[in-house]
Amino acid sequence: MVKSIGFILGSLLLAGCSTVGVIKNEQKAEAPSEQSYSLAEVTAARSNGDMGLVLAFSGGGTRAAALAYGVLQELRDTQVMADGRQRRMLDEIDAISSVSGGSFTSAYYGLYGDAIFEDFEAVFLKRDIQSQLVRGLFNPLRWFGTVGRTEMAIDLYEREIFHGKTFGDMRTKGGPLILINASDLVYGVRFSFVQGYFNFLCSDLGSFSVARAVAASSAVPVLFDPVVVQNYPGCEAANERVMRLFENAARGNPEIDEVIDGLMTYKEKERRVYAHFVDGGITDNLGLRAIYEAFEATGGVKAYMQRYGHTPPRRLVVISIDASTSPESDMEGSANRPSLKEIVDSISSVQLHRYNSATLELMDRTIKKWAGELSSPQHPVEPYFVKIGFGDIEQAEMRAYFDGIPTSFRLTDEQVENLITAGRELLRSNPEFQRLLAGTRGDMGAAR
Repeated sequence: MVKSIGFILGSLLLAGCSTVGVIKNEQKAEAPSEQSYSLAEVTAARSNGDMGLVLAFSGGGTRAAALAYGVLQELRDTQVMADGRQRRMLDEIDAISSVSGGSFTSAYYGLYGDAIFEDFEAVFLKRDIQSQLVRGLFNPLRWFGTVGRTEMAIDLYEREIFHGKTFGDMRTKGGPLILINASDLVYGVRFSFVQGYFNFLCSDLGSFSVARAVAASSAVPVLFDPVVVQNYPGCEAANERVMRLFENAARGNPEIDEVIDGLMTYKEKERRVYAHFVDGGITDNLGLRAIYEAFEATGGVKAYMQRYGHTPPRRLVVISIDASTSPESDMEGSANRPSLKEIVDSISSVQLHRYNSATLELMDRTIKKWAGELSSPQHPVEPYFVKIGFGDIEQAEMRAYFDGIPTSFRLTDEQVENLITAGRELLRSNPEFQRLLAGTRGDMGAAR
């Protein structure tokens, strides 16, 4: 009987007793204008500078959030010559693309700017978020309710981390564009929480909760329910120009063609009444493909800059912060049958690392291609692709230490501090980053 009760309670906790998604996105009768939290509007508000700098924060729970935070600290303390004057490299960031755990750091920076360096460690990194979520799961009042685990998580994130802020609040901060990415559970489409994507839903992003977007970006299937949004009718005609632009851009690029085919399904309003969003790491654990698709799906980076009157930067920089790990397995040392967890972990690890490798190779080629398209004899554009991860750590013992840090929302203070330090040191010692700094130091010398 005890085992039966335990099984029933476990099933209730896993299944969520047939929960109903809470709809919080507001309808717009027509597609919202570009005066919103969109790629075009946010980048237009930032001056055309010498450096185009984009960051990508990977998934990996608090481990990913802390590593990304360390990189932000290092950029804050790194001086570069830009637009004829010395500036913090942090202030040169044009956009941050993130998934899962990395989205907590990107969203917090997008909302609060430099205040992240004052309280983010206490508010999130060194806080036992996981235990707070588990306590909520074991609340008997939730066992038979229709509101699921994800709504409980959103309530926690709203109260304790993001304080009810919306994308309208983020827009008024004037900081870099924050691309929080999730995955469409049905079609496997990567979905970014920017107005351009919400236009497909005939919905307004400005009133949408940042906490809800971060919850979608980090909603691991089975453990959390999807974040559900409604796909409203009424703006199809207003979206036709964008649809045609996408369809023309896809020609000759099978990867972009597949992305656009997925996005086009949002036109089927009678069939696709709702969209269910889960962990962004499923479709892109590095956050890099959002950057790639943002430009390639609209005709390429040169066409984008011409469309909005941007001057190409002298340096095109993408920094990828990869918090994925390669923990050692004991399976090869035993003839015993592996556990279900060991099998799932092994399969997931192989898939993740192969997909990450393909993504890194794609971005390496693409950044060079973009720099070539933007360059002219009078205005050459230099590409820089800075990739940092635990595999760059030379000491085997230290590398094994970081590989052993779990993907969770509960780390020790020591683990958090070591991750922050690692983010700083990995960026500082990266050869490509050093090449970038050498170039800016040359600018400093020329300016004297």
